[in-house]
Amino acid sequence: MLSEELKEKYQLVVGLEVHAQLLTESKMFAADANQYGQSPNTLISAITLGHPGTLPKVNKKAVEYAIRMGLACDSEITRHNIFSRKNYFYPDLPKGYQITQDKGPICVGGIVPIKLSDGTERVIRLNRVHMEEDAGKSIHLAGEPDTLVDFNRAGTPLVEIVTEPDIRSSEEAYVFLGEIKKLVKYLDICDGNMEEGSLRCDANVSVMLKGAKEYGKKVEVKNMNSFRNVAKAIDHEHERIIGLLEAGKEIVSETRTFDADTGTTASMRTKEDLNDYRYFPEPDLSPVVISEEWLQSVKGSMPALPRELFAKFVEQYGLPEYDAAFLTEVKGVALWFDALCSKTENYKAASNWMMGPVKSHLNESGLDIAEYPVKPEALADLIALVGGGKVAFSTASQKIYPELAKASGESALQIAQRLNLIQESDEDSLKPIVQSVLEENAKKVAEYRSGKKGLMGMFMGEVMKKSKGKADPKVATRLLTELLEN
Repeated sequence: MLSEELKEKYQLVVGLEVHAQLLTESKMFAADANQYGQSPNTLISAITLGHPGTLPKVNKKAVEYAIRMGLACDSEITRHNIFSRKNYFYPDLPKGYQITQDKGPICVGGIVPIKLSDGTERVIRLNRVHMEEDAGKSIHLAGEPDTLVDFNRAGTPLVEIVTEPDIRSSEEAYVFLGEIKKLVKYLDICDGNMEEGSLRCDANVSVMLKGAKEYGKKVEVKNMNSFRNVAKAIDHEHERIIGLLEAGKEIVSETRTFDADTGTTASMRTKEDLNDYRYFPEPDLSPVVISEEWLQSVKGSMPALPRELFAKFVEQYGLPEYDAAFLTEVKGVALWFDALCSKTENYKAASNWMMGPVKSHLNESGLDIAEYPVKPEALADLIALVGGGKVAFSTASQKIYPELAKASGESALQIAQRLNLIQESDEDSLKPIVQSVLEENAKKVAEYRSGKKGLMGMFMGEVMKKSKGKADPKVATRLLTELLEN
């Protein structure tokens, strides 16, 4: 472990390359199904395998998904798109080259705002977002001398999201990846599952002396299957590179692999230069031209983005930022809450229900919000019952809500009436109960009047017992205060 004083001499510099598999039905340049988890080598064709004489055809939906990503990040959309061949040999690359975008990415520039745990806000600039196809998958079984290859993934549509070297800590990288995952899921273009490989990240890491003008030599780290592992790999490289520099050793520009078990990296190969890939325009694909009409059509189909809903929840619904951040973390929850707020104006109570009973119910039942049996209008009715003083929140959450979640078709009011839970708010009905409690506890009344104000809770408890939990706490508290103080 390096000392903090030594680490303070250097500035960490990180750029990320995020690959997101697109949720299209077919592959990028072939009609083969784009699915995960099928038997090896069942989703392939002559085109996927690059047989002589086969011709690729661009997947229009993949282009639209790439445009969506660019619009969400305020990128400039390239109207005239040319694909290139990136030549390299690897067992799971059946054609011997990858079709990608080289000089002209579909999305140029762009930004992704992030917010760190201490409240610091930063903007991470994007260099580009480009389209390409995925390679297949090499499988190395423990103890086996051979490598198996599954070509099902070959040709899967990808967008590669490349940042500028703007990231200055492992936390920033972690938060940025969380924002990317949230964005692609809100846009419905990727499921964001890192364990299944549909969202993958490579990190380019370097350090430079504080105040220096030029970046240091970078290394690329691959094979990280979680955001936490990306952060761990960056932290490890941060210390490793500083250690080499302090020892007077040269930094080798190389590709390294990350071992999650040890939290360390190991060299795989020296880093290729761009000319090693011998890029040239793909001769079998015509340019893809994005017309103004097509672009406007994609813009018109854009869903609400997390930052837009966050702003709406804070500014229009008056929620604290903490609530808005929780509610916008998952698209389905955000949209469900927004629908709930169209049925009630008690927005903060609605938020409390979402962060409390609803969240607990979903967690305990293992349900997704899409499977949630309660309709927004049903929960709005329950919120109205509590807000109108008909039932206490504790009664609503512990007795009425579980019945509502059974989706029996009963309204919150019908359930409350069936279970005899409607609060008594009529003063004329409650006053005799309050008086009898005070008469039965004359000694405690004297103690209260002599200064023991903490006894109010005891009186309230007795009132609730006598009323079988049906006394409106606000009315009962007011009556108790009036009778005790007079």
